[in-house]
Amino acid sequence: MPKHTETRHLPYTPTQMFDLVSNVAAYPEFLPWVSAIRVRQDGETEMVADMIVGFKGIKESFTSRVFKHRPDHVRVDYLDGPLKHLHNEWNFRDDGQGGVLVDFEVAFEFKNRLFEMLAGQFFDKALRKMIGAFETRAAQLYASSGNNSSSAHSAA
Repeated sequence: MPKHTETRHLPYTPTQMFDLVSNVAAYPEFLPWVSAIRVRQDGETEMVADMIVGFKGIKESFTSRVFKHRPDHVRVDYLDGPLKHLHNEWNFRDDGQGGVLVDFEVAFEFKNRLFEMLAGQFFDKALRKMIGAFETRAAQLYASSGNNSSSAHSAA
């Protein structure tokens, strides 16, 4: 099962990064391969959303539950779709110098072994592209305003 963990240091606040990651409805605007999101339910601490992803003519839809603990944690648990398992966690820690340490973890497993083998070949490259998309989006939303606590919801 492909799994990846890493920590990134970024010049934003934990609240800014929390707002960016928890604003799932905006993912089609900046995340590669995400073509649509349908938010079924959204509250302060929990969301259920359907995501449609596509790559080279293949489109799949899956449903996840997103747990939000403002301002330092977002967890995504898989509910339904082509995967056997998906778990994604984001932790945001103040670095004490006006920036944030972002701890990121993702693990997944396809139901179809062929998809699993194909995903394994492209996993690292795709993951780097997606993490880069979050960093680019953060720079677009927050870099011009400096390091303040404006939210992705108001900036988007």
